[in-house]
Amino acid sequence: MPLSRILEKLYAAMTLGAALTLGLIVFLHGHRLSHVDYWAPFFTWLHVLSGITWIGLLYYFNLVQMPTVPKMPAELKPAIGKFIAPAALFWFRWAAAATVVTGLLVAKLKNEEITGITLSPEARTIGIGMWLGLIMAFNVWFIIWPNQKKALGIVPADDAAKAKAARVAMLTSRANFVLSIPMLYCMVGFGLLG
Repeated sequence: MPLSRILEKLYAAMTLGAALTLGLIVFLHGHRLSHVDYWAPFFTWLHVLSGITWIGLLYYFNLVQMPTVPKMPAELKPAIGKFIAPAALFWFRWAAAATVVTGLLVAKLKNEEITGITLSPEARTIGIGMWLGLIMAFNVWFIIWPNQKKALGIVPADDAAKAKAARVAMLTSRANFVLSIPMLYCMVGFGLLG
């Protein structure tokens, strides 16, 4: 199959990326796969990959979609609610879940889960980042998504309920946007500064 055919299909392109990564894993670190010290960096990579997807979509919503939709002609707006937002929200919420799960696995493999969650002095930076990430993921699943389902008409709601749900989802998404900035500092800062 020509490369252009693979790149035209999302899941084929994702499979190609995974296959290339698997090849690199075997080539570069295959000799270490049976060692316990390999798995924390592997899950860290998955954590970063899922985090990029999650926070990338959060930034897309806050920097592109929310400011642009009010300026769009009325006849174009239904495309956002019927096609783009539901697809983006699917990846958004599952990337949030994957980021939390892989982050907790990394913390467990590095024996940092208790010191991080309890904000012990030696892990305070990562602990604050963990708590911010957990709060943000809670917001995604229990505030943003239920309200977006109403706002987008995925679940029945009258016009007033849709408008209220859209505002709650927007404000919560904006709160996550704000929290993401110190969260990312804590995640990077812990790795570089402790």
